[in-house]
Amino acid sequence: MSLPEKKTVAIVGAGIVGVSTALWLQRDGHDVVLVDRLGPAEGASHGNAGVLASCGVVPVTVPSLIVKAPAMLLDPDSPLFLRWSYLPRLLPWLARFLSHCRADETRRIARALSPIVGDSLEQHQALAQGTGAEKWIAPSDYVFIYADRAAYEADAFGWSLRRENGFDWEEMDTPALRAYDPAFGPGAGFAVRVPGHGFIRDPGRYVKDLAAHVEAKGGRLLLADAHDIRREGGRVTGLETDRGPVTCDTVVISAGVWSGPLARRLGLRLPLESERGYHVELLGANMAPRAPSMIAAGKFVATPMEGRLRLAGIVELGGTEAPPSRKPVELLLKRAKQALPGLTWRETREWMGHRPTLTDSIPVIGPVPGVAGAYMGFGHHHVGLTGGPKTGRLLAGMISGQRPNIELAPYRPERFS
Repeated sequence: MSLPEKKTVAIVGAGIVGVSTALWLQRDGHDVVLVDRLGPAEGASHGNAGVLASCGVVPVTVPSLIVKAPAMLLDPDSPLFLRWSYLPRLLPWLARFLSHCRADETRRIARALSPIVGDSLEQHQALAQGTGAEKWIAPSDYVFIYADRAAYEADAFGWSLRRENGFDWEEMDTPALRAYDPAFGPGAGFAVRVPGHGFIRDPGRYVKDLAAHVEAKGGRLLLADAHDIRREGGRVTGLETDRGPVTCDTVVISAGVWSGPLARRLGLRLPLESERGYHVELLGANMAPRAPSMIAAGKFVATPMEGRLRLAGIVELGGTEAPPSRKPVELLLKRAKQALPGLTWRETREWMGHRPTLTDSIPVIGPVPGVAGAYMGFGHHHVGLTGGPKTGRLLAGMISGQRPNIELAPYRPERFS
């Protein structure tokens, strides 16, 4: 087999998708330049729940959302928040987003997400091998905590989608849950244990270590804001940044929610919005779940991390410009105390960031039509860390001229045209 033609690839965005793409490109013999205005893992790749959520194929837009959403927005204990002042700008996107709240659409989305996230632990292990970042990867179960069996059965549609996409699980009644993990209190009466998952003990340091390996292998990191792609004769010839031009023959746009302006420069207007995600870290916590645990009633995940417990989740719609809200943080703490009675900690750290979400909840992955050498990889909403390595591997393979082992049509950047 002949080696691929060596290329110089500028990758805009140094989160998990961009860094994964860079690593796989280097292994194929290409030169890479990572371009990010803040540096590796300074956005959602730092602030996520840390779970390699392979079974996270169920989008937010399940059929019941269309009925529940209005009441959720008015309930202060609901995990869905809206900045009402942003609603006029949000409405066109929101209408398209909610149009997918149908059973057939939800099944289609789940089928599309499954090849990207379904083998996440193995993809992360392959990505990190030999980089020094392996130490942050922890194989584990993924546990879903319910008040009782009735609450679990109310989620039957979502669990049927997981079954259809190849996942199996163990149901645990109250005695079995107490034996498995005594940290949970009397409000947790039923659980589902999904094996074959994993988590990252420190997502930010993990991605930074991966990026440091890219640099150690000859890659370049440029702290800059990219604002245009240079082209001649329909081909990429470089990247324009506020620190000067970058000469390259290939560009990958993987800047998460900030990818929209560059996409428009390439002729694509994508329905991309921020799901403002929150986390609270409890340093010196006196207890933590045995494995990453989704508290179903609060739609947040409690993940044991290096020296701390991270609580992450909550959806707030309100764009990229408004400051963080207090109510999502307060709700995370309230729900954690309910789930883990007796929980104490020494210090609290808070974070808010932007999860890039397209109206159909499927990322864009692939070449930009009509612009040779331009590629996109973003829009993973809640499963960016989970799907980052597979996305990067696919993009690197396309750039190297390899035939992908999955059908790429669901991820085409031009599907919204």
